[in-house]
Amino acid sequence: MRYFNESWYSRNMQKSNIDGYRTLDGFIRAKLARLEKSEKSFQALYELMFSERENIMFEQSVGYKIVYTTYGECRDSIDKRSKTLSCILSDLPLGSIVGIYMNNSRDWIEMLWAVLRCGYRPLLMNLRLDKITLGEAISTYDVGAIIVDRDVDFAVRTIRCEEITPSNEKTRMQPFGSELLVMSSGTSSHLKICAYTAKEIAAQIVDSCAITRKCPAMKRHYKGQLKQLVFLPFYHIFGLAAVYIWFAFFSRTFVLLNDMTPQTILNTIRRHNVTHIFAVPMLWDKVYESACRTIRDRGEKTWIKFCKGLKLANAVGGIPILRDIVSHLIFKEVRDNLFGPSIRFMISGGSEIRPCVLEFMNGIGYHLANGYGMTEIGITSVELSCNKKLLNSCSVGKPLSSVEYKLGDGGELFVRGKTLAKAVWRGGVKAENDGGWFDTGDIAACKSGRYCILGRRDDLVIAPSGENLNPNIIEQRLYVPGIRGLCLVGIRDGASIQPVVVVSVKAYISSKQLRDIRTQLLQKIHESGLSGLISRAVFVTDALMNPDDIKLNRSKIARRLQNGDMTVANPDLQCDESCAELEEYLRECFAQALDTPLSDITCETDFFADGGGSSLDYFSMISRIQQELGVSLMPESAGQALGTVAQISKYIRETDERG
Repeated sequence: MRYFNESWYSRNMQKSNIDGYRTLDGFIRAKLARLEKSEKSFQALYELMFSERENIMFEQSVGYKIVYTTYGECRDSIDKRSKTLSCILSDLPLGSIVGIYMNNSRDWIEMLWAVLRCGYRPLLMNLRLDKITLGEAISTYDVGAIIVDRDVDFAVRTIRCEEITPSNEKTRMQPFGSELLVMSSGTSSHLKICAYTAKEIAAQIVDSCAITRKCPAMKRHYKGQLKQLVFLPFYHIFGLAAVYIWFAFFSRTFVLLNDMTPQTILNTIRRHNVTHIFAVPMLWDKVYESACRTIRDRGEKTWIKFCKGLKLANAVGGIPILRDIVSHLIFKEVRDNLFGPSIRFMISGGSEIRPCVLEFMNGIGYHLANGYGMTEIGITSVELSCNKKLLNSCSVGKPLSSVEYKLGDGGELFVRGKTLAKAVWRGGVKAENDGGWFDTGDIAACKSGRYCILGRRDDLVIAPSGENLNPNIIEQRLYVPGIRGLCLVGIRDGASIQPVVVVSVKAYISSKQLRDIRTQLLQKIHESGLSGLISRAVFVTDALMNPDDIKLNRSKIARRLQNGDMTVANPDLQCDESCAELEEYLRECFAQALDTPLSDITCETDFFADGGGSSLDYFSMISRIQQELGVSLMPESAGQALGTVAQISKYIRETDERG
């Protein structure tokens, strides 16, 4: 690991990165040829992935410096730490399962390969699952040990990552492990363990090569570099396959995040000149909502002008290159305020994405494609067209070279091919992949060979009339500005299932604003012809998704609502309680920004006069409030002081009332 040095970096950049399409294409073809000639084992993949020793593997900001690690340094560390791990696990039979319960980091990558090097099967444990679910999985699948990066209590031997120190001892290493186990993100009753061999991983790599051939945007660089932001967790199939495996095989650079706050993400992208971001719709939604809010705050004329420009940039007719020029010229300021100029290619996956988000990102001059995959099948399609009409249609494209798609009579999507997991365990029962069609459980449509995912079969709600209601389609029709989220669920009422719209609103929402939202929602239900199908709408102040959720879990929301585990907002009573909740939240923000006990902060405590806060601390706090609450605070134009909790609370509520 070295600290960033400008002169060293400049001298070695030609060795560390591929500059130009032609050279990159040649590099890809040459390395793919080596893969095709090699035996399909994890040892062969390991040798190929770490063969470009001088290439930069990781970059991370540490204070005002940038720390980077080469592939050679990472490999040397893996080789040495494997010897220590082999000694620690010497009593564990070869082929045993060793869990990895860690956040994204260089250590995570090193532990993955160290476990394989020692002859074991790494289990990529999902940090988002509760301890009861994980405990059942550990017992059911006879996990022998777990490597962790924190204090955690499991029923089996746990090994702290820092205990696995590099060793120069001469130790005879066993043959590489033969399987990599990926844990699904389902509930305890649906938890699955999917086993991948090097053969399936190699097929995923071949598919990534096909993407670069068919979609030039995928291989575009910035100043001779391709850098992937490590946003998705490596233990998730999207993060494992599309982020790590696709990019590590071709020795590209990963940029690590210090935390997942919006400001850190944006600062990291700009400082490191990130070129590629693969993420779930939740990230793109937040970026979209924040950008639209900022543009609206500049006035109605600015917003109307922006919408006209966006419509022109996404126009179906005309010459594509002219539309691209329009995007890059008129939306330069918007891009500079978001991710900056370095971004070249982005993919959304993991769940459905709203068309308006795609239209925004592609309209302002970025390239955001929709992709599809599952824990059981890997990443199987991405929209590879540069045509904005197709990009904005929510199409996930055509199946990649290693897989096939087909639709059942009811629109069910079936997949088969080389990337599918070798075996899948459900509740301890193993099902081998026999090469047949895998039922994804998703409903899809196909037009001209391109597929759109319409929703999950399990999420369909049957109305009292017997009609199937697709939440994905209905939720897009009913979306109302000013809400945090909305979903359609089925709530059991005696022997029948009642379709219910659950709407998440801000905890501090006023009675007037809540009534306005309800009126707009009921109007949209009527206009969509759903008045006789949807039984009721419920407004809650709970978030529909946790901050670390990958996708919306509608069945979980239905259970929470039925069990009374959600806080219902009443338009006739939503006043005093919401004000109190807002003020309590603001008190916590003050206390954290001032590094002061919460008990010392009252609603009348002045941030500067009483708390001794600096302007930097204040504006950092304001930025946090705007991001977390989705509000706009403009003290300079408010015509009033906003130095106390009471003043900020009043300003937010009055702004909401007017808006």
